[in-house]
Amino acid sequence: MDSSAGKNQDAVRRFTWAIAAINVHLEELRYFWAKKLGISGPQWMILMALADMDQADGVPVNAVSRKLHVDSSFVTTQSKLLEKKGFVRRKPSSEDARIVQMSLTDKTYKHLASLSAQQEALNEFIFAEFDGRALDEFTNKLVSLQSRLEKACMKVTLDI
Repeated sequence: MDSSAGKNQDAVRRFTWAIAAINVHLEELRYFWAKKLGISGPQWMILMALADMDQADGVPVNAVSRKLHVDSSFVTTQSKLLEKKGFVRRKPSSEDARIVQMSLTDKTYKHLASLSAQQEALNEFIFAEFDGRALDEFTNKLVSLQSRLEKACMKVTLDI
């Protein structure tokens, strides 16, 4: 192996470990925010997905499961628990009763609004090294990497 290939592999390893550490810290933050509402980290992620995706008519369970890369049965189970706690509304789709549309309750929007200043301050600290353009460029590179990783996973699965 030539030295540039070795250096590249070293950079890939360092990058992989950095991403793993970032994931751990993001999970710690998810649990921190979830604890403020008295819910679990995965339930927090469901609320965040709904907040991100809902356009006033609700979001299907399968759309949330795709966004979170989890099975739809997990989202169904957790969203029922969130519904019992008053954080989520679940209703059958008017077009297809087999599809459950989920949306956040007013209670949830109030809770999220009460956390927004703290979240904004934390985000400013985390992303202090990025201006808007640099953050967009970095995010675009990560989205591209995510797509390539998804394809690599399919490739590995098919090659077995």
